[in-house]
Amino acid sequence: MTPLEKDSVRPETDALSPGLYVVATPIGRLSDLSLRATDVLRRVDALGAEDTRVSRQLLDHIGARPTLIACHAHNEARTAQALVERIRAGQAVALISDAGTPGISDPGARVVAAVHAAGLPVIPVPGPSAVVTLLSAAGFLEPRFRFEGFLPARAAARRERLQELAGSQDVVVFYESPHRIAETLDDLAKALEPERMVVVGRELTKRFEQIHRAAAGTLPHWLAQDPDRKRGEFVIAIDAAPSADALPTTEAVPMDALLRALCADLPVRQAARLAAQASGLRANDLYKRAVALRGRAASESEVDTDYADNA
Repeated sequence: MTPLEKDSVRPETDALSPGLYVVATPIGRLSDLSLRATDVLRRVDALGAEDTRVSRQLLDHIGARPTLIACHAHNEARTAQALVERIRAGQAVALISDAGTPGISDPGARVVAAVHAAGLPVIPVPGPSAVVTLLSAAGFLEPRFRFEGFLPARAAARRERLQELAGSQDVVVFYESPHRIAETLDDLAKALEPERMVVVGRELTKRFEQIHRAAAGTLPHWLAQDPDRKRGEFVIAIDAAPSADALPTTEAVPMDALLRALCADLPVRQAARLAAQASGLRANDLYKRAVALRGRAASESEVDTDYADNA
């Protein structure tokens, strides 16, 4: 990482440079709005907002008074051109969604693309994102992830998509709504290996935030234990599937099972030697146990005392 740069201190009357400022806003707590985002929202001339009523609450909280322009999924293409014209005219324009980062399963991508196409500046103002918030608390070791947005609403299509994602060697993250969460967790339990780890994030950063990490097979029962667990907005992360050339992580193989497997194809002494190398146990002891497992009476005279300790 490079050293952080200090923000220059500007008088309140200084204008921002013309461009589109893509501003991330809180997903739950107003205090998660960054100082830079607050500064930008107070200084821009106009603001494209997914829902102006929702955005007005945030703007009132920080004392910002830009011109509000509705920019949602149904009018985004048309509004994009209006915002481009404002920037061309020398205005600083911000773009926000109701919560989180614009363009991430929210309106905004068409506006950003239109500004780029016009050769005008796009300035990201980073901040909250439900996807990254959950991943930071998931504890998954695989660094790569794929974001699925929302899964298909129809049951058959959703199950088919989960079957496709079950073999992903990247972490898979997606959103889910409260009225489909029970069906989705049921489908997950059927599509994944029962022990595959899944993290369910509910109402992230809000008062009733809940983060539950558990094996996929246990999720339907966990959800059914408390009706409140079906409330709120959900983000779900599935741990990466093991690679084809990697052994799955399991509990240690019982030594008796290992000895039986080795003795099935190898002489007892060679099986004991290999088991000792794998486990760190004494080869003499493993030889005795292997003999016993084969139903033969072991005695001290039957054990080679000169090879085992050096195995």
